[in-house]
Amino acid sequence: MIYLAQTDTTAGFLSQSLLEINLAKGRRSDQPCLICVSKFKNLAKFTRIPTKFKNLVRRSSRTTFIYPNNQALRVVKNHPHSQFLDDIIWAYSSSANAHGKGFDIEFAKAKADVIIDEEFHQSSPSKIYKISRTKLRKIR
Repeated sequence: MIYLAQTDTTAGFLSQSLLEINLAKGRRSDQPCLICVSKFKNLAKFTRIPTKFKNLVRRSSRTTFIYPNNQALRVVKNHPHSQFLDDIIWAYSSSANAHGKGFDIEFAKAKADVIIDEEFHQSSPSKIYKISRTKLRKIR
């Protein structure tokens, strides 16, 4: 099931099936996707935050971190989107556009099984940092 929702950064496809999102967007079926959660206890089910970066991760907003296990996760806080994530616990998330193309509301609505929000807007994508046990590197 693919949901179309206004996330904290952009209009996005959400699903608990990575394959469904990749097929909807027209990209390789094994292309990785970030995982969104609304609580840190749910993040802990996927990865462990290196001690050196715990405060950074907790204080960051609109930021995706790639952890040492190569999982990309973002915690959504203080946004209506976090209420949706509370209900489903976690979801793969990707922008609601065709692979390599810009946002098109008609494309997004056609590919979604369930439309969560009424209005959609594009804003800047999340910042992405890769963290290891001791180093931090900016990706985007």
